[in-house]
Amino acid sequence: MGYGIHTAASPIFRRFRTAVEEETDFGHGFVLISVLLALGSLVWLALPYDVGIAKLAPLLCVFGISVLLCRGRFAPWRPLAVAPFIFVVGMLLAAVETARLDTVILDGPVTTNLRGTILSREQDDRGRWRYLVKVDETSRPRLRRPPSKATLLARSRHEGFPVGTTIEGKVRLSPPSGPALPDLNDFAFDAFFKGVGAVGFFYGSPRQALGAAESRADTSLFAQGKALLAAARETVGARIRETVGGDTGAIAAALITAEERAISRETVETLRAAGLSHVLAISGLNMVLAAGTFLVGARTLLSLVPGFAERLPVKKIAAAGALVMVLLYILISGGAVSALRSWIMISIMLIAVFFDRVSISLRNVALAGIIIIAWTPSAVAGPGFQMSFAATLALVAGYARWREYRMREQERVAGRHRWELASNFAIGSVATSLIGGLATAVYAAAYFHRLPAYGLIANVLATPLISVLIMPFGLFAMLLMPFGLEHYPLVVMGQGLDWMLAVARYVASFNGEWVTGRVGTGGFVLAAFGGIILCVLRTRLALAGAVLIVFGGAAIALEQRAQRPSVTISEDGQLVGLIAEDAIATNRTRPPDFIFSQWQRALAAANHVAPTVEGAPASVAKSEPRDRQAGTASVAEVLSSAKTGGFVCRKGEWCVGRSQEGWTIIIVEEPELFPVLCEAADLVIAATRRQLPTCKSSRALVVTAETLRGSGAIEIYADRTQSAAPPRMRIAKSFTSTERPWQRHRRYNWRSNDFSTEEGTF
Repeated sequence: MGYGIHTAASPIFRRFRTAVEEETDFGHGFVLISVLLALGSLVWLALPYDVGIAKLAPLLCVFGISVLLCRGRFAPWRPLAVAPFIFVVGMLLAAVETARLDTVILDGPVTTNLRGTILSREQDDRGRWRYLVKVDETSRPRLRRPPSKATLLARSRHEGFPVGTTIEGKVRLSPPSGPALPDLNDFAFDAFFKGVGAVGFFYGSPRQALGAAESRADTSLFAQGKALLAAARETVGARIRETVGGDTGAIAAALITAEERAISRETVETLRAAGLSHVLAISGLNMVLAAGTFLVGARTLLSLVPGFAERLPVKKIAAAGALVMVLLYILISGGAVSALRSWIMISIMLIAVFFDRVSISLRNVALAGIIIIAWTPSAVAGPGFQMSFAATLALVAGYARWREYRMREQERVAGRHRWELASNFAIGSVATSLIGGLATAVYAAAYFHRLPAYGLIANVLATPLISVLIMPFGLFAMLLMPFGLEHYPLVVMGQGLDWMLAVARYVASFNGEWVTGRVGTGGFVLAAFGGIILCVLRTRLALAGAVLIVFGGAAIALEQRAQRPSVTISEDGQLVGLIAEDAIATNRTRPPDFIFSQWQRALAAANHVAPTVEGAPASVAKSEPRDRQAGTASVAEVLSSAKTGGFVCRKGEWCVGRSQEGWTIIIVEEPELFPVLCEAADLVIAATRRQLPTCKSSRALVVTAETLRGSGAIEIYADRTQSAAPPRMRIAKSFTSTERPWQRHRRYNWRSNDFSTEEGTF
């Protein structure tokens, strides 16, 4: 019997080994290097504690020795030793990047007087200036841990100060926000690696301070170069917006300089609903069209010069010019991850022209990934890196398979040459949009929790406009701008953008959007790795990727049907939500959109139930806090009238509500009322950092601002494993610890000027 099983398995094993050998011949192991580096960086960044360089270095040595020992008869085992070695290298890169940063993140909101130097600036669609400021000094109060950089919005109209100016004014500073709910985006993480330690706004208009010239003279050569680039970027954007005007001009400027704040929120939302928001990013499409237009145009013009093409390599000269052009493009665009990836790949492609080689391959995608991870490993944790590489990987793999198919079927297309150009363009447009959309779908669902239902239609209609009118004429405008001749190319570019916006409005009018809700980690990882395997492998082993995608999709579907939280609490305790089927009831008539919109998308709850605002009984008012017996009776009266799934509030004092499970929830806004109110509740939220008296109720779960500093935003689930009625509460926290550098500010105590070792507990 055992012999029969072995005999039956032998052909399968032989086919598997043959497929592995064929994959090895393709040389796709190099592609997996970038995947393992990215995975190592992601794991290190996701750990709840730091794993220092001193611990990773010996581990790297151990795996390095194991790689060296895999020789001779052990050579087939070398990949199993190389994989963990590269994985640890990825972890080490992330550890080194974090260690060399000294970003100070503000510990809590504060109003102070600030003096600083403008590093960059942007103007939004309402004419307000947003400055990135290097903080030089704070006063009244002087901050003991001032952030090195802050992003500040000037809401009062004023003439914008140029980059390099030293400004001062009264500001309200806050730390970058943490996740709106567990497993959502941590904005403090992004701010830490950008060196930004605070966000806020000016009270009134900022004013220029004395000593601006001295401040500029003290900056380094690198800082002066960045300032010059920022000024050039702003000048280019301003000239484009002045020529074209309106949202069309703002989009045209965004395609060149990546400054998107001048675009109105309505237009941004229209592009997103139509599935065209990716156009605003400086990505492969933009840069390929710009480089391709320059390459073809320059080659054509040089070929028209009599005798020039016979004496000199016109194609290589044009490639050199295109190489310089894309370098200027990446500098003026700000260097986002998607743009950096595109620049690296296109530069490799153009350099390959010098050696008469075609260079569109998965190896170039992998090489771009390795360079970016080595330079800034933290980028792998962002949607920009993941979506950009997923789309590029899928498109390059799809192009390679299509090319192989055309080569096999070449003898069958002899009679179709007259239609080949048109059919290839149509098929290419549809295939590019479809492949790119499918490759990034799981990432869009995981990070943005929604997908445009008709994005394919919008992209198919808009792609010819982008390819023929928008990007080529945008390039012509940039080439002519130094001579002041950019007007007419920008007019043509603007017309193309107007037509693109018309397409976006038409498709958005279908109101087609899939709100996916929060995507679980397990399903996301399976689907993402399945996509990588499907794109990288060329033999039947690629079907393993399809299997992983199916399992990942099934896991995501099952996770969507899993239990949702009953109560959500923001990280500052100011916003509390009761979750129903398709609605969230909050304690705010107008909840803050930044937080609440994330709640709606993550929980797939589109509707909002506002609180009922009533007058409180006199016995619960602040003037009579000692009347405990009357106060308890009055609270009981309010609770008896509160409906399930909603809040009843008295402004500035308290809100009461009842969850679907029957939990009594009280939000205390006046600390003096805490002793009266906490005894009547199952859950008490007191968003104050003042010392509160002990709640004598044994059943009440008390959530304060101090506990939320350690946990971040929380969700409360009903634990139905026991027969108790109402069910017990199970808490899900945004942070399991606050040991990472981008979380440590949550433990800082400004009174003692140190970091507490104890985190808030429930």
